[in-house]
Parts: sequence; structure tokens; C-alpha cells
Amino acid sequence: MTGAAVLTLAASLAACGGSDDGKGKSSSADGTPAATAGTGTPAATGSAAPGTPTAEQPTPANGKVLMPTGPAANLSKVRDTAAGPIMMTKVTGAKSGVTGQVWVWLPPEYNDPKFAKTGFPVLTLYAGGQSNGYNTWTDNQLPIQEVDEQLVKQGKAHPFIMIMPVQNFNSDEKNALDCSDIPGQPKMGTWMAEDIPAWVRANFRTLQGRDSWGVMGASTGGFCSAKLALQYPNVYKAAVPIDGYFIPDSGLWKGHDAEKAANNPNLLVTQGKADVKMYVTAGGANGYEKEVVKSWVAKAVAPVSIQYYEQPGGKHLTSDFKKMIPDTLQWLSANLAGPASD
Repeated sequence: MTGAAVLTLAASLAACGGSDDGKGKSSSADGTPAATAGTGTPAATGSAAPGTPTAEQPTPANGKVLMPTGPAANLSKVRDTAAGPIMMTKVTGAKSGVTGQVWVWLPPEYNDPKFAKTGFPVLTLYAGGQSNGYNTWTDNQLPIQEVDEQLVKQGKAHPFIMIMPVQNFNSDEKNALDCSDIPGQPKMGTWMAEDIPAWVRANFRTLQGRDSWGVMGASTGGFCSAKLALQYPNVYKAAVPIDGYFIPDSGLWKGHDAEKAANNPNLLVTQGKADVKMYVTAGGANGYEKEVVKSWVAKAVAPVSIQYYEQPGGKHLTSDFKKMIPDTLQWLSANLAGPASD
């Protein structure tokens, strides 16, 4: 199926708070594209308006739908949105042994009987801040679910299954889990990148392979999305770190320098091992953040492919992250396979 066909399918489906935490970490963005950086053995970087993505379209997983195998999770409704309910459950990982909260939003098309044999793309979303017992992408300050459904109706985005996990089990920012397997701590990296995808496939109609899997986050979630995509390119095809940072900084890494290096996006992006596409943003009003992000983008080595975007006047605020939602969903839809049926 061609890229145009993927978006056409999405259209046809529809037709029938945060503040700067002082580290360049944030909880939302908007504006015009800025120049792209790339050095070394450069990745295929480029700059374009968010509505006109430069990346090529993927092939949607050979059209092979993965039907859920169960057992079915016990999902409880936590909030209604104009685009359908957000549900929550706890997921215990078979590989990690970690148990944590996971929120789920299914696009309205998912439950339409006409598409009972259709598999859907998956977008995992990580929050700014500690995300201990919450995920800001479930909050009405970041109405990504409503925006996605609006764009689906316009034929501009895929109807994504949205998965929103917690990231920590306490609010001690100095000892965060860094979305990683820190020795002696809960294996959050394994839980996020192996156990949660396995749980999603067991519970929902998805597609084979990684071509329909994306990960996105703002601030701390930006760090997580960049790191997980680089570490697990077999799971994720595309990532969107919004106003993120790229060096693990938890105090829990003390005495574990080798493991810290293995989970450091600042190093991972230079290794030339991950065939992933990224849309990386920085707020134009934050000089420190721009320096952090552009410096990281410049280190990217192919096959990593990065498109850099600078939000004019953007600050490290949830209100600015919110402005980035339409552009990021359209970029993800242009770079991930959409719904398909056998």
C-alpha cells in the first residue's frame, strides 16, 4: 500500500501544565521550521514545515493484522474526551517483573464493526516531569486524542491506538528511573519497550512488525522517546522527542557507569545502529534548550534520520507543547504505516 493510500484509508475510516523545570525538561510547542544540523557520518537530516514531511512512506507491515490473543485486560474508565474514553489498567511485565499503570485510548474507528478485522498503528506517549501515578497525555491540557480524531476526519492523520504508561514509582526527581534498567531498580526500560508492546498486541488489533509503531514524549518524555527508539529500533520505527534532553541524570546510576553509557541517547545517536526516523523539536525562546537539542541532532549518524523543528517563541511549557500536537501527529502519520486489513 502506498503512503497516499495509507492516509486515504485513515480518511475513509473516519468518514464511515507544566513549566520549565530548569533542565530543559518540559511537559508542550508551534512555529516555523529552522535549519537542520548534521555532522560526522551524517544522518539523513532535513527541515520542512510540519505539514509537509520529507520522509518517505513505509510499507504497512505486509497488510498482516495481529488479532489479540488475550487474556483481556481489566480496563476502567478514568476520563471522557470528545473523542472517546481514556481507560486505565495495571500491567505486570513478564520479562521485567514491573507492575505499573498504563492508560489507553482507542480511536472511535477501532470499535466500529466495519473495521473489526482492521489492525491499527500504535503511539506510545511519555510525560514530562516524574510521571509517578499520572501521565500528562491523559490530561485535557494536552488534548491529543481529540486532535487526532479531527485530523483523521480531514484525512491528515492515522487513527492511533494511544498507550500512556507511568515512568516512575516515586516523586524523587533526583532518583528517577530514566526509562531504563538501572541496576538494583525496577527494570523500566524492559517494561516500557518489551512488556508493554507485548501487552498491547495481546489486547488490541495491531499490525506485524515495527512499521506502525511510534513513540513520543515532551521534556522528560522526550528523553525517554529518543532513548527507547534508539535502543529498540526493532520495536519503534519513528520517534518524536519534544523539547527533550539527552543525557541520563538520575542519581541511581552512581557506581554503574557502563550501564549508564548504554542508556545514554547522547552516545546512542552516534553509533549508527538504529534505523529510526525522528522529529526533534526545541522551543525558540529557550536558548539553552536550543543548544542542547541542536547539539544532539548534529551528532546523529545514519541510519538514524532526524528532522529538526524550532518552535518560534516556544517555551518549556505544557501550553506550548499543546501547540505541537497537530504537527507531530501529521509527521508520525507520514512516517508510520496506517490501519490495514488482511
